Amino acid sequence: MDEMDYSHANARIRAMKSRLLDQQLLDELANKPDIDALIVALEETAYRTELQKAGIEYTGILQVETALRRDLVNTFQKILRFFREEEEKISIRIILNRWDLQNIKTILRGKKINAHHDEIQENLVPAGELDYAALIELAQQPDIRAVIDLLATWRIEYARPLTRKLQEYLEIRDLSILEFAMDRFYFENARFALTGGDNYSQSIVLELLKTEIDVANIRMVLRVVRDRIHVEEPGDYLIEGGKYLPHDLLVQMMAARSIEEVVKELIQTPYAFLAEVNREDIVLERISVLERELERFMIKKGCSSFLKDPLSIAIPVGFIWAKQNEITNIRIIARSIMGQVPETEMQRVMTHV
Repeated sequence: MDEMDYSHANARIRAMKSRLLDQQLLDELANKPDIDALIVALEETAYRTELQKAGIEYTGILQVETALRRDLVNTFQKILRFFREEEEKISIRIILNRWDLQNIKTILRGKKINAHHDEIQENLVPAGELDYAALIELAQQPDIRAVIDLLATWRIEYARPLTRKLQEYLEIRDLSILEFAMDRFYFENARFALTGGDNYSQSIVLELLKTEIDVANIRMVLRVVRDRIHVEEPGDYLIEGGKYLPHDLLVQMMAARSIEEVVKELIQTPYAFLAEVNREDIVLERISVLERELERFMIKKGCSSFLKDPLSIAIPVGFIWAKQNEITNIRIIARSIMGQVPETEMQRVMTHV
C-alpha cells in the first residue's frame, strides 16, 4: 500500500480516535447512580446510534451490552474497508481474529459448566471471521464435542487443533488442553503469515504478536506452578517465538516451587512489573491478579502503536487496541453499577491508557 492510501485511511482513523472517551468522561460514567443514568450519559457520546437501536429491543444492562458489541463490530469492519490491498488486510485480520479465539473459548467454557446458551451469547463479540449467527449456532450445541464437530463441518481452521486434542480433553476434562492447542495454532499461523518480506507494517504487528506469545507463556507457567503440574516435556506447554523470554528461562520458571519464585525470575525482564503486585496476592498464588496486570501491559503496548510511523499500519493497530479497551472499561462500569461494586474496586480493574 502506498503512502497516499495510508494517509487517507489513517486520517479517517484519527477522526475516529478523537471520538474515544477521555479519562474525565470515563470517571463521570463510573459515578452514575444507576444503569439508566449511564445510558443517558452514553447517548451524548459516539455510542448514541447503537444505544438507540438496541433500546428498541432491550433495556438496562442488555441495552448497553448489545450497543457496545454492535458498535465494536461495526467499527472494526469499517477499518477493514479502509484498506483495499490484501497484504494490509492480513495484518488487520490477524489482530481481529483474536476475537474468534476468544469467542470459541467462551463457548467451550460455557459448555464445560453447562451454562445456558443465552448466558454464553451475552459474552460473545463477533469482531473476527465468525459472525454473530455462526457464534449463536455454536453456542446452542449440546456439548464441547458438538461445538468442535460443527467447526469442522464449516471448515473453520481452529477445528484442526481442537479435533487433534479432543480425545486427550475427554480423558482428563481439563479445558486448558483445548485452549492451549488453539493459542499455539493461532500464534504459529500468525507468525508464519507475518514473517518474510521487509514490510514495516507487518513488523509492527509481529512485534506485538511476539509480546502476546510471552504473555501467553507466562500465564501457562503461572498455572503449571500454582497447580503443581508435573511437566515431562516443557515444549508441550510453551509457544515458540516470544519476544523477551528465551525458552530456557521459561523452562526454569516452570520448575519453580512457588509463584513468588516465578515473579523473581522475571525481575530482569520487561515483566518485572509483576513484582509490584500486592505481596499477599503473590504469596497466596492468586494468579488472576497477575494475569490482569499482564493484560494491562498488553493493552498499553498495543495502544502505544499510535506513537509509531503515522504513515503505516501503526495507527489502525493502536486504534483497535484503544477501542477494545474503551469498550471493556464501559462494560466494567455498567456491570459494576448493576452489582453495586464500590468505585475503588471498579477503577482497580479498569485499564487507563
